[in-house]
Amino acid sequence: MAEQHDFMSCIEWTGNRGEGTKAYRGYDRTWDIVSPDKPITHCSNDPRLGGDPKLPNPEDLFVSSLAACHMLWYLHLASQAGIVVLAYRDAPIGVGESTPDGAGRFIRAILRPHIVVGKGADLTRAEAIHHEIGEVCFIARSVNFPVTYEPTFKIAEQSP
Repeated sequence: MAEQHDFMSCIEWTGNRGEGTKAYRGYDRTWDIVSPDKPITHCSNDPRLGGDPKLPNPEDLFVSSLAACHMLWYLHLASQAGIVVLAYRDAPIGVGESTPDGAGRFIRAILRPHIVVGKGADLTRAEAIHHEIGEVCFIARSVNFPVTYEPTFKIAEQSP
């Protein structure tokens, strides 16, 4: 039997300029993620919808969560496979579409990790791990769109 887990967060709207949502353009689309004992994350809406382009928006956070879950599973499976990962950096792309009425959705995501591995790493196995993660990653298993992988690898000059 599967075990259920609760993942909790608290979001708090910070965009009231004094009159709440009385006028559509009279409030900011800013909010904070406020979780106990964790730093506050200041966020906003997508800039195309009136948000602050300097702050993460829900779509940014979603794509980042997908990439972070993938990375953490990658590190785990690489370690089990005897592949020493020395650095991992991803620049994921979430591709969305919007309909004329403003409704939107993600239609695909592309993870593009650049991974530095130790000397002697089996690069064929290192690449294959990416295709196994979709079976175990909590977030990847929860999305309803395809996720593809475009990893690049570098072999470290020296072993750790």
